[in-house]
Amino acid sequence: MELVRSGTRRVSEVGETKNLSSGGVLFTSVSPMSIGDLIEYLITLPSGSSPGGPLRLRCMGKVLRTQPAVEEETDVAATLERYEFIRDKP
Repeated sequence: MELVRSGTRRVSEVGETKNLSSGGVLFTSVSPMSIGDLIEYLITLPSGSSPGGPLRLRCMGKVLRTQPAVEEETDVAATLERYEFIRDKP
């Protein structure tokens, strides 16, 4: 999972996706976030042996809750309000 934007700030951060559903995502982050922040994030889906390389989801959502995790990381739960598929060119 790659966090691209949080609120009005441009962010370049890689985190771990812990859970993904049709309505939202739970991931780890080192960036501070507040409930209600609008975020943009990318999720890379496992491609297996499919031609064309990895498939990515570019998502837009809103932070619903945060909870301290290990060390400096925070677990962030966010909605998945809009998305588009992105296929990297080989």
